[in-house]
Parts: sequence; structure tokens; C-alpha cells
Amino acid sequence: MDSFPLFRSTVDAGDLVAISGQIGLVDGRLVDGGAAEQTDQALANLLTVLDGAGLTISDVVKVNIYLTTMDDYTAFNERYNAVFSSEPPARTCVAVHELPFGALVELEAWARRR
Repeated sequence: MDSFPLFRSTVDAGDLVAISGQIGLVDGRLVDGGAAEQTDQALANLLTVLDGAGLTISDVVKVNIYLTTMDDYTAFNERYNAVFSSEPPARTCVAVHELPFGALVELEAWARRR
């Protein structure tokens, strides 16, 4: 996949906001390193999208996580837990065959407007 798909980063659904999947991209390229570094950037991208929608990390109620291998689960969890350190949202984590742009980690979220 060498082009960016047309998509919206957020979609309002009543008091809920669906947030499109975030991967470890900066300026159209994956960050250097492995799953930990990609997780850091995907979370930073999520925070940016939340901020743009007038939301914060505490508004997130559900996160769906996609890893290309469960071997990266521990590295992902360490970074994820640092961001969602108090009252973490509900979450699901699954392994998938592959992700766009060769990413190792993708996360999507649902947030609630308060």
C-alpha cells in the first residue's frame, strides 16, 4: 500500500466519537524502531486526534488494538499503560496478519463527549 486512503479521523455518533485507526506514522512514514516505538507514536497520534476533536485521553471509553504478532504484546502494554494509567478504558487486543504500511501496531478508539 503506497497511498493514503481517504478517511475521516473522527466521526460523531451522538455523544460518542469514533476515532479511526492510528499507526506509528510521522510525516507519512513509520517511525524507526519496533512495536514499542510505533506504539508511542500511535498513541501520540491518538492524543492529537482527540485534542482536535476537543477531547482528552480521559474521554476514551474503548480501544481496539491490532498487533501483527502477540510477541509484541508486552512492549505494547508497557507503553499503553503509561498513557492510560488511571481508569483505563475497555479494550480488545487481537493479532492480525498485516496492517497498512507495514505497521506492527494499530489502535482505534471510541470516546464520549461529556
